[in-house]
Amino acid sequence: MSHQYATAGPMGFSGSAMTMGDFNNNWRETFINYAITPRDAFGVSATYMRADDKSKTRTLEEVTYTRLLNRWNMPHAQANLWFMGGLGMLQGEDKRAGNDLSFDKIMVTPGAQFDYETTRVYFAATHRFYRASDINHDYSAVRAGFSFYETEYDKTQPWFILEARHMNGLSDKIEITPMLRFINKNFFVEAGVNNSREPRFNFMYIF
Repeated sequence: MSHQYATAGPMGFSGSAMTMGDFNNNWRETFINYAITPRDAFGVSATYMRADDKSKTRTLEEVTYTRLLNRWNMPHAQANLWFMGGLGMLQGEDKRAGNDLSFDKIMVTPGAQFDYETTRVYFAATHRFYRASDINHDYSAVRAGFSFYETEYDKTQPWFILEARHMNGLSDKIEITPMLRFINKNFFVEAGVNNSREPRFNFMYIF
């Protein structure tokens, strides 16, 4: 049996660096972290957020910390519970009739993720607080998927992933995106089109 999982975790093995990116019209995020232990990683991230009606934009640069709270190893599966959080500076702009508002605020972003994966199925649920003074952009996401077939560890494995996510205060609707994921050892790429007919591209690489 292959030992190739869907790589759900937000950090790599001890001594490794991980970089990830998530891009579409209204959400662009990149981060890199370094695992100082098998359970702890520190990093930096940059996030751009925009409201569906383009009336609000947010840019956040933060220092991040990731902690593996618990891991359940099963004969043919693995489940994880993660803490993810950050502290950074938020630059925002709200467009108003004849009077645009710009501001800078400190933002905190604590959150948690649970994931379950085998070589054939994958599930993850994430909730993260994006809070600053008078601002609540809390983020929630659920994704699930399956691989089309099993492969050896050193070969590329295709997956189908379906994600639903929402960010408070920036969108009134739930974004739903079907994606194809291709994973090979220490990297994956994902691409799809959401229910607003906008392209989406994600990647992860561990080195």
